[in-house]
Amino acid sequence: MTAATADVTPARPRTLRYALILGGLSAFAPLSIDMYLPALPTMVEDLHSSDATLQVTLTGFIIGLALGQLVIGPVSDAMGRRKPLLAGLALYAVMSVLCALSPSAGLLVGFRLLQAIGAAAGVVIARAIVRDLYSGTAMTKFFSMLMLVSGLAPILAPVVGGQLLRATSWRGVFVVLTVFGAALLLAAAFALPEPLPPQRRRSARFGATLRNYWSLLRDRSFLGYALAAGLMFAGLFAYVSASSFVLQDVYGLSPQQFSLVFGANGVGIVLAGQINGRLVGRFFRERTLLATGLTLSTVGGLGVLLAAVFALPLPALLIPLVLLVSSIGLVMPNASSLALAEHPHNAGSASALLGVMQFVIGGMATPLVSIGGAASAVPMGTVMASFAVAAVVVFRTMTRPVRT
Repeated sequence: MTAATADVTPARPRTLRYALILGGLSAFAPLSIDMYLPALPTMVEDLHSSDATLQVTLTGFIIGLALGQLVIGPVSDAMGRRKPLLAGLALYAVMSVLCALSPSAGLLVGFRLLQAIGAAAGVVIARAIVRDLYSGTAMTKFFSMLMLVSGLAPILAPVVGGQLLRATSWRGVFVVLTVFGAALLLAAAFALPEPLPPQRRRSARFGATLRNYWSLLRDRSFLGYALAAGLMFAGLFAYVSASSFVLQDVYGLSPQQFSLVFGANGVGIVLAGQINGRLVGRFFRERTLLATGLTLSTVGGLGVLLAAVFALPLPALLIPLVLLVSSIGLVMPNASSLALAEHPHNAGSASALLGVMQFVIGGMATPLVSIGGAASAVPMGTVMASFAVAAVVVFRTMTRPVRT
């Protein structure tokens, strides 16, 4: 990293406050995507709609999330982080209320699209704020700290949604998301000062924004780190979408046993993230830890595939599965830090591309897993192993060490 971006470490109380707020902002997307999935069958009946139409509410959210990040990232580079963030959080809270009150599937699709644009503000600006406040090893350590909150979100959201449905309807799930968005709006308004001074802001004109994105896409190293993170995210998507069928229908686990396995993997992500924060800068560089995480994920993915192909006992599947899922805690902090390291003056745009790649590539995993059906663990193992191997190939062929 350049001398102008030497490590910055704020005081401990502020660090904890930022970690809680930015971790919550980072969790917007997985919570909003996964928490209501267990309610889809009842929503079909309640809204007198079809499975295909209700699936569009998920597709619409993904589209809104991608477009929202691409727009809000450059806007935050020009206006500062607070105004776009507060506007996005307010939009998210209002749209969550309208989702809860939605009388039809068609309106729900529209509300979900707008809800996603609000959520995009939290996701993209959270990463940009980390780059504004930190650099070098301090940035990687902070991304590792965020794994305490954001790492658990994609794993536990479906479990939380399922438990909520025992006490309320699908509309209650959106009420909970409303409360979550409103709480973060208040926290950001009163406890998150503007991190981007006026002298560091950039133009958000359309031409300048396109040139900025083109410059990032031509940066081979940035693109390599972003693609590696996206491919790992796809492996996580494959696990989230297929593991319930594999572990319950194929291996015979009860819902309670599946929840324990699901939760244990979530804890594995968090522990790996905290180990990463302890090791980085003290014993290893970010690039070394990223390579280690990618290697572990590949070993885990191939182990899952072998266990599935040869119909090995459950422990032979669970051990490499834990290894692969937990490696997310090593990969994501280091890949994010290295991707953003050399882009301090357009962190919003760089964060937007980083996030879009994660969700676009990650979204490919679910249909790929479903092609093979749910009667075997082989489709899940094949997809997870393939994305893990692809991430290693991208890392080795496209990235280079960050300048020091």
